Amino acid sequence: MSKIAKMAQIATVAALALPVLVGVAGTAQASTPAGCSSVTQIGSTAYLTVGGQTMASVKQYKGCSKNYSYLYVWDGYRSTHSSWQACTSVVTNGGHTLEDENCGGSKTVEIWSFGASTLSQCTQALGWHGTGDWPDPGDPIALTDLRC
Repeated sequence: MSKIAKMAQIATVAALALPVLVGVAGTAQASTPAGCSSVTQIGSTAYLTVGGQTMASVKQYKGCSKNYSYLYVWDGYRSTHSSWQACTSVVTNGGHTLEDENCGGSKTVEIWSFGASTLSQCTQALGWHGTGDWPDPGDPIALTDLRC
């Protein structure tokens, strides 16, 4: 095969592959909580730092007549740790009352809370490194701003 014919063949294969690559890139869907297909972020994003490294982002959302908290473990943290535990919850009462806590298993990438019927209350999203119904003393936490 001549050099020109080979270059034409490579160009044809590349041209045929381009729509496939564009199609794959365009199909990514944003995550939403179970049972609610449309949510909107409210308030700031908080960052959970563990041992001086950012572990996760914590956000609060509203949708489907509920508040949700969301925790996403960053790729940089996942690539440097073999395991981790994390939980997230909507909190009320100035951060003292958990409304719908949800903990992921070991190596969970994202966690949505279950959804709290708290739209008429002042709320925050809380994320923590650890397990259990409430962060233990010393567990690193991240708390978004208060939304009323």
